[in-house]
Amino acid sequence: MKLFVDDERACPEGWHLVKTAEEAILMLDHEKVEEISLDHDLGDQDHDPEWTGYTVLLHIESQVVWDDTYHAPKIKIHTANSGARPKMEAGVASIERYMRLKFEAEESNSSPVV
Repeated sequence: MKLFVDDERACPEGWHLVKTAEEAILMLDHEKVEEISLDHDLGDQDHDPEWTGYTVLLHIESQVVWDDTYHAPKIKIHTANSGARPKMEAGVASIERYMRLKFEAEESNSSPVV
């Protein structure tokens, strides 16, 4: 599944739309999300304003770090928030580093002993 997280933009064809960070996290926890595209400002009035696209990235990062079996989806950032974009891109880079380390560890553990 491709997950599009945005409270204002139209959802691209072939993607599933969610409008809040909470919905995105629930989908990540209960569905097979292969790709996710994130806006930062989600305008969710039912939650603290800190529930943003960045909150979703923090959740993905936590899963990558603490769950040895978790593999992060491909992540895109489509936010127009120029202040939040660099922070979100740094979050994606961190997730990608953890995934590379995890992959390298899996590879070294599965190498046959000669």
